[in-house]
Amino acid sequence: MAAAIAGRVARAGHVVEVIGRDTTKAEALADKLAFGAITGVYGAVPTGDIVILAVPYSGAATVVADYGEALDRKVIIDITNPVAPDLSGLVTPRGSSGAQETAKRLPAGAHVVKAFNTIFGHVLAKGRRLDAFFAADDVKVKERVSTFLESLGLRPLDVGGLQMAQSLEAVGLMMIGLAKNGAGTWDFAIKIDIG
Repeated sequence: MAAAIAGRVARAGHVVEVIGRDTTKAEALADKLAFGAITGVYGAVPTGDIVILAVPYSGAATVVADYGEALDRKVIIDITNPVAPDLSGLVTPRGSSGAQETAKRLPAGAHVVKAFNTIFGHVLAKGRRLDAFFAADDVKVKERVSTFLESLGLRPLDVGGLQMAQSLEAVGLMMIGLAKNGAGTWDFAIKIDIG
């Protein structure tokens, strides 16, 4: 998913800074992206104002702790789907979401946005115009993320405040279940037909 998002961001003309614990892997992805992608130092302040947290949910808390105040005043896009290994449900506390749990661990000035979790990476990488659902609390952050998603060739669809991340994560789980059972393929996306 990190490679699919980074590829789309780079092709849209944005500067991509790839950061990871494994410097060799981060450099390899940056080299693969070309388009002027750079690598950053794990735990240091990221260059950009928008940071995409492209890690499994099980690792999100550790990453956020490792960065600490380096994420203050950043827009953090949480792409995780906090699903149980057996796909029996979500692993977040009742009445919360992965994005909300991540927000609790971030500096007060950081803004969490839930996005990308309802799009499979290989579908995103194909470059088609897809519907990108997102949730956040701050109106100005929402406008910024909407503009960012639009610049990637996606149709941004605001689903409400960050509490709606609970629903988006449930949709992510539903999509996995649909791919494994009803659809018989992972090559699909959810599209809203308006009008």
